[in-house]
Amino acid sequence: MSTPFAPDRPPASLAVIMQAYSTLLNPAMTTLLDTRVLETVLQEFADARNWQQFHSPKNLAMALTGEVGELVEIFQWRSEEESWQVAQAPETAEHVRQELADVALYLVRLASVLKVDLNAAIQDKLVMNAKKYPAL
Repeated sequence: MSTPFAPDRPPASLAVIMQAYSTLLNPAMTTLLDTRVLETVLQEFADARNWQQFHSPKNLAMALTGEVGELVEIFQWRSEEESWQVAQAPETAEHVRQELADVALYLVRLASVLKVDLNAAIQDKLVMNAKKYPAL
């Protein structure tokens, strides 16, 4: 049976985990997520349609929530076992891809409008989580 966090991968070795943790302690060493190009594309897309007026943080957060709801709907009424297959099953795979893309686009757009560096925020959160939930 697959594990919930990495169904098709062996568990990471302690050395790999420690290397990742030490990298996180020095955020200048790595970029986990670079959204700069996507932020520019999304800004240009909004500008070309005069949508900037609608892209307040409140509206973007509400739109993000709606898209997360559409993603969750794919999983509604499915068993745990079925939920592992939604990204491969022919009847749901494309829908999953589209909704994940919508969530990512709204998340990046919201961070951009709020001038939040997602890479730094993610690095900080991973360090906080590593301290809060130490490895066994």
